[in-house]
Amino acid sequence: MPPSRDHALDHVVVVIFENRSFDNLLGRLYRPGEVPSFEGVLGKDLSNPVPAWAEHGAEHNVVPYGVASGMDVPNPDAGEEYQHTNTQLFNILDDANRFKDATEMVGSYNAPAPGVPPTMDGFVTDYISFFTVQMGRQPTYEEYSQIMQGYTPGQVPVLSGLARGFGVFDHWFSEVPSQTMTNRSFWTAGTASGFVVNRPVTKFMHNNDAETIFDRLEAHGRSWKVYVLEPDPVSFTGVIHMPRLEKWFSTRFVPFAEFERDAASGTLPDFSLIEPNLMGGHADYHPAFARALLPGVEVPLDPPSSVVSGEAFLARLYEAVRSAPTGDGSNAYNTALLVGWDEPGGTYDHVPPGTVPAPDPSAPPGEFGFGFDRSGYRVPAVLVSPWVPAGQVFTDVYRHTSLLATLRAVWGLGEPFTARDGAARAFHELLSLEEPRHPATWPDIVAPPVPAFEVDKVAVGQALSTLGRHVCHGMLEHAKSLGVTVPAGLLDPGGEVSPTLMFDAVHRMAERHFPLLAPRNKAHEWHHPEERG
Repeated sequence: MPPSRDHALDHVVVVIFENRSFDNLLGRLYRPGEVPSFEGVLGKDLSNPVPAWAEHGAEHNVVPYGVASGMDVPNPDAGEEYQHTNTQLFNILDDANRFKDATEMVGSYNAPAPGVPPTMDGFVTDYISFFTVQMGRQPTYEEYSQIMQGYTPGQVPVLSGLARGFGVFDHWFSEVPSQTMTNRSFWTAGTASGFVVNRPVTKFMHNNDAETIFDRLEAHGRSWKVYVLEPDPVSFTGVIHMPRLEKWFSTRFVPFAEFERDAASGTLPDFSLIEPNLMGGHADYHPAFARALLPGVEVPLDPPSSVVSGEAFLARLYEAVRSAPTGDGSNAYNTALLVGWDEPGGTYDHVPPGTVPAPDPSAPPGEFGFGFDRSGYRVPAVLVSPWVPAGQVFTDVYRHTSLLATLRAVWGLGEPFTARDGAARAFHELLSLEEPRHPATWPDIVAPPVPAFEVDKVAVGQALSTLGRHVCHGMLEHAKSLGVTVPAGLLDPGGEVSPTLMFDAVHRMAERHFPLLAPRNKAHEWHHPEERG
């Protein structure tokens, strides 16, 4: 039977990367006039002001938008919590919050007055302040100019090649002006149960009980798996939605190698969620962890962000989808790949986000008094399918909950999860070709080599990301709540613990929860008190 567009979304694969804005990775994808419409950075006079209190470079007045000076920009990482994002979007930094970590900031948490539109001119202000927190000194002009830099297509050939070779969304917005876990929860549930920031992770593990796409798929007889890139022993999706998903941890949460086998054998589930290695190594495109654990003391805990690691993983994923054999099962013609990001992570973007409906208009405000009525800002998003013409730019507004809206529409999954996905635009009609493109005609993608330093550090468990540290502490606190004895030093979020020791400890805990991701190792055996003896 020849391929049919009616089956173009029989199998949906979604990969969610980390902490990059649209301008940061794709702002230079097209030149002015090259396509009918594209909201990029070329041909625009974009800049951010330098605050008067900056010790270096204030005489420049502004930092113009420029090209990434290396594959490790920005380093150190930018602030990403709600408090930092407010400063980035509105250039509001309360005096009491200057040179403070988000955990030390006080109300009004740099938030704007109701109805004030974002100005997109506080990225430099926030980066100088947060750099000072991380490094114990103010940055030079060259150092803080990093936050106003973005990559060229030549620097990110995999993502750019897919964006030009298929369709790119230039108005895909994150859901919450904050960080990873709340935005990832919106991808899969249309809400985050009122939670705005990651810490403490245990609040998600114990109290984020919102219905997920996985619950809905189960109820409608649809198959699904969460594939996690090795050697990450923990699914962050599972952690975020633990109250709902724990019953499937031992069956539906599997290593990424299984995705490659399933794709090659034509046995992909209806829905595949792909997690890069979020624990460390930056196959997720995430900028580097802060270079200092103590002010002014650089400790090489984290390998360079070098987005080439993310590029290499994206190329590997794309090739698995492209090379799938034709047949009655999953194949290149009935499988769509959506490449997305969770949040911009404090990297610059010039397009102001708008207002959005609260997931539950009757619910009280969430953390920090936030009403979930303002959107996060733009992130990259690319749709790969043989039913999408090359060179497409999708200019309408889409957001993370567009995934839920699309799956509900195409697969008949019922009513909206929340008011947010109820208002989101679905994207199934963008698969517009009458005849599919043969995989042999799809773009050939070659990823740059990944630095050996990154590969080696990840392989031996010596690299641990900021997000990885937060989840590690959450997993260990959860273990403690279950009666498992955990070394006290590992439970201090501010303590100095080597990545190797922390990773080993979390691996032991992961063996209980995610047995297919962290196969049981007798040397790592931990017991509840009643199991000893």
